[in-house]
Amino acid sequence: MENHPNQRPPSLDPVAVARWQRIAPLTSPWLHEEVASRMLDRLQWITLQPQSWAHWGAVRGGLQTHRKLVKKYLKSQCFVVESQSKRAQAAIKEIANKWWQPAGWSAQTTRFEAPAPGSIDMLWANMLLHEAASPQTLLAQWHGALKAGGFLMFSCLGPDTCVELRQVYQQLGWPPAGHDLTDMHDWGDMLIAAGFAEPVMDMERITLTYESPARLLQELAELGRNFHPARFSALRGKTWRAQLERELCAHLTSDADGRLSLTFEIIYGHALKVQPKIKVGAVSAVSIEDMRSLLGSSRQLPG
Repeated sequence: MENHPNQRPPSLDPVAVARWQRIAPLTSPWLHEEVASRMLDRLQWITLQPQSWAHWGAVRGGLQTHRKLVKKYLKSQCFVVESQSKRAQAAIKEIANKWWQPAGWSAQTTRFEAPAPGSIDMLWANMLLHEAASPQTLLAQWHGALKAGGFLMFSCLGPDTCVELRQVYQQLGWPPAGHDLTDMHDWGDMLIAAGFAEPVMDMERITLTYESPARLLQELAELGRNFHPARFSALRGKTWRAQLERELCAHLTSDADGRLSLTFEIIYGHALKVQPKIKVGAVSAVSIEDMRSLLGSSRQLPG
């Protein structure tokens, strides 16, 4: 499924995204772990106990929370999916059970590959979608991986993220500080377009404070990059950096201690894959996966 350019998130450069995917640190940022923990709390309202599930982007999405998910679904088969080979290697190093360690002995198996179509009950993707150059393609891939009756849990950044920083750039007449982020209502529409049903979307704002502009910029560099096509394309110098830090101190200081504050809008989404609706005509074509779902049987159909 190919996306028309105007279906992509507004103002996101796919080339910049691809480069970031190659060079991003092979760790889970603190904010990602915090959001993953909050998303984990939402699972208390889900009664389905998946027999198999996939963690899409575990290395950046939250390795600590991954371990908690493993304990929660101890007897389930787990798939870990990474888009880059370095991340896949890091995932194996961090997640794979060590046969010589009794703590790693369990009924669960982990496979470091994409699940087969229509084979998993839950797909977990934390803080990933806002970096997708073709989100509709990714949502369709997730929908295809789930069984009928399975569900998707995801989170991503929303449009009010770093609004203070964006305003500073705008006031100074600089190019945009970051690409535009997709609103949760638009994500809901895209979920439905991808075939999901009953999407439930909510959001919250998390305000982080920093002791210095240098620390703030360091954390932003760990979280991502500016993917806006109109971003400044050359290298910045020390003079510009010093000016930026002065402006951050002037505009982002919010308390008596002089700490700088920055807002992150977090969007959470949950959606189901329902039984496919087949329109019967004189001649009808039904995929093998849809036929299995319609029959509600585990017997193998000829491929």
